[in-house]
Amino acid sequence: MNVRSICLAILYEGETTGYEIRKLSTDGEYAYFVEASYGSIYPALSRLEEEKLVTSRIEQQDGKPARKVYSITEAGRRAFIDTLFNNIGDDVFRCEFLMFARFANELPADLVERRISERISMLGEHIVSLEELGEKRTTNTERWVLGVGLASLNQHRDYLIKHRHELIGMARPIPASAAE
Repeated sequence: MNVRSICLAILYEGETTGYEIRKLSTDGEYAYFVEASYGSIYPALSRLEEEKLVTSRIEQQDGKPARKVYSITEAGRRAFIDTLFNNIGDDVFRCEFLMFARFANELPADLVERRISERISMLGEHIVSLEELGEKRTTNTERWVLGVGLASLNQHRDYLIKHRHELIGMARPIPASAAE
C-alpha cells in the first residue's frame, strides 16, 4: 500500500477535500495503515486526477477561500479494489518509547518511571479515541479493524503496567545526594 492507495481508500467512502485527506492519513484513522507525509498527498491526488481515477471541483465558501473537493471515479474504485489483490507488505512498527527503554540502564530511575507513566497515559488516550471512533462505525469490517488496533494498544499498555518495575529496576538509582 502507498499514499495513492490511502487517497483512493478515503475517497472510496465519499468525496472530500485534500486537507481532509491529509488530516485522515496523517493524524486520523488512516494514519494506522501506511505512512503518508503531508508532502506526498497532494502530488498523489494530482496524479490520480491526471489518470482519471479522481475528479475535483472548486467549491465556494462564504467568508473563506474556495476549496477543492475530490471524488473518486468508477475507474478509481476499480483501481483501489485491484490494489487490495496485491501482496501485503510487512508491517512497520516504530516506537520512540522503545528506543528510550533500550537505554533505560543509562538513565535515572525517576525519569524512567515518569516516561513509563506518560506512555501508559498516552496509550490510554489512544484507546479511548479508538473506542469513540468505534462507536461511530457501522460496518462489521470497520469494527473488526478497530478491534485489532484496540487489542494491540491494550496489550502494550498492560505490558507496561505489569512490567514497569522491571525497567525501572534496570535504570540508574537516584544518587543519595540528589535524593536529599
